[in-house]
Amino acid sequence: MTHSGVPLKPYHWSELPNGPVIRESIEEVMFSWWPRVFGYYMLSLGPLSAKVDKTGVGVSCHYSLFDEPEADILADYSQLPIQNASVDAVVMNFLLEFETDPYRLLREVDRVLISGGHLIIAGFNPLSPMFIGKMLPKYQQEIPWNGRFFMPSRVKDWLGLLGYQVVADERLLHHHLLKDLKTDSIWSHALKSWLPSSGSVYVLVARKLETPLTPVRAKRKVKQPNWSTAPTAGRTGHTSQSSK
Repeated sequence: MTHSGVPLKPYHWSELPNGPVIRESIEEVMFSWWPRVFGYYMLSLGPLSAKVDKTGVGVSCHYSLFDEPEADILADYSQLPIQNASVDAVVMNFLLEFETDPYRLLREVDRVLISGGHLIIAGFNPLSPMFIGKMLPKYQQEIPWNGRFFMPSRVKDWLGLLGYQVVADERLLHHHLLKDLKTDSIWSHALKSWLPSSGSVYVLVARKLETPLTPVRAKRKVKQPNWSTAPTAGRTGHTSQSSK
């Protein structure tokens, strides 16, 4: 942890356990998605996002934003110096885990993204072997276990509240990543077959909708019938006349 209480965050893929393997896995998953992402401007938040290969993406101008001099835009994630609805796509790799207010970051990204734009998020899945490092004191203060891992379902709930449709949900690397990852690991292959959602890394591709998925309809009030009791005066009068 830093003196400000904000956890140390990775600036290079080599700072993550099996970082090059994680990067290659994300690039492999996104290879078929990049041609479907198009527009004029793409924003890569964080140095890890900027260093991902985006070959085939249909976006003209690419900009990176983070707090280092090599960024195209030097700024804070929570206060993006960008106009409303001016970006066609945003890439966020392993940022939510190290933000004090991750939902605020998502709201800020939503502000700058156009309707119909794409948001790509990669993060660590707590419901995976990756969580073992959280339980071992040796790793608790090391990147990335010093950050907060959010369940993919929670991130998707946040996106749903902001009016996004998740069009892809991928789980990668069914391994604890505490040691070098072996591609021929029988244990990892078995875990992927039996529990495919337990990958240590998740990748979400979401699209910003112009209207909510489930519009709220106004409840129609059912008019209650005005029931009243039948008059009995006529019957009483008829009885009294016949008795005379």
